[in-house]
Amino acid sequence: MQKRREPPFDNYTEGYSVYARVVTTVTTGTTDKPLRADAARNRRKLLDAATQAFLTQGGDVPLDEIARSAGVGIGTLYRHFPTREDLVLEIYGQQVDALVQQSEELPKTLPPGEALHEWMRGFVDYYAVKMGMVHLLRSMMDGQPDTFARARAQMQAAAEHILAPAIEAGVVRNDITAQELTRALGGICLASPNPEGQETSLALVDLVFDGLRYGANA
Repeated sequence: MQKRREPPFDNYTEGYSVYARVVTTVTTGTTDKPLRADAARNRRKLLDAATQAFLTQGGDVPLDEIARSAGVGIGTLYRHFPTREDLVLEIYGQQVDALVQQSEELPKTLPPGEALHEWMRGFVDYYAVKMGMVHLLRSMMDGQPDTFARARAQMQAAAEHILAPAIEAGVVRNDITAQELTRALGGICLASPNPEGQETSLALVDLVFDGLRYGANA
């Protein structure tokens, strides 16, 4: 017999209030001073190029190769990101922020179950980029524990925010917690850590979502 577990929140409003309390973002090497338009464009190009490079080649890809792919000089890269660690932290923070934003935006356009499913699939993209930088991230954890604790709190709040409405609507079973969900997704991604394994991860995520619907009340 399925053991009933209380949903993570009594209702959607309570879930959002918990999410909203997590207001701190991952600390990076960015400055509070607004960038000029051309500098902002260069920064965006560097981040896009670095994200793709870390995804496909890993965290040790030469920085001059990233600069070349972005169409800027190596000096421009170092002006924005003085160290490789600064670049990695910025990308990691953006990946976390993207999942948080999806947890807010998806429920505005999709029913609760579909929003949850899409968020779960988005987790695969986040994890693929993270795995490309994983050894660098691990080396930084001891020196910046608060940064990574905040990121984990953001991820947990985002998972709770997207899961609670689906449980409340009865489209997924009510004996799953946000922590269990993210652990399951992380385990799937770890089983296929290479970029070419993303399709396998997505297929397994779809299977997990089907399992969550089994025994739902709706």
